[in-house]
Amino acid sequence: MRLITRPDASSQLRAFVDRYLAAWNTCDTDAMAQLVSDDIVWADPALPQPARGAAEVQDFMRASCRAFPDLRFGEADPPVLAATGDVVLWAWIMQGTHRGELDPPGFAATGRAIRVEGIDRWTMRDGRIALYRAFYDLNDLARQLGIVPAAGSRGERTMVALQRLQARVSR
Repeated sequence: MRLITRPDASSQLRAFVDRYLAAWNTCDTDAMAQLVSDDIVWADPALPQPARGAAEVQDFMRASCRAFPDLRFGEADPPVLAATGDVVLWAWIMQGTHRGELDPPGFAATGRAIRVEGIDRWTMRDGRIALYRAFYDLNDLARQLGIVPAAGSRGERTMVALQRLQARVSR
């Protein structure tokens, strides 16, 4: 993978990332629809299966903004933006406060703040994202929200014991 060095391609990609950030940071689902292909496949660890099509991406975005009304994306420091051919890698930081139901799967609001670092891999077609894949630590996010107990805690030990019991019973 090489960093884009052509000034015109670099400035176009930078402008695209700025529009992407603005869409998320204002929860502008119409703006997001302009950045993704009509037949996009959007794979995010928070989804039980990939969102297919711009409308499903908009639904995911609306659900995310309901769960985290102050949701904000920013860039890593230093920024990471690399491309080769039609593939783009972009590093981001997501922050927000869990104030609404998290759907899927339906977790109640916890009021907890989150900070998650991740990387997106976009495959571009005709200036839009046609294939999207997010990479981030979903387990860390669940711990920050209090959905999964802290590492080494009594809750974690209890969860492990229950899992072992379930495994034994299902054998």
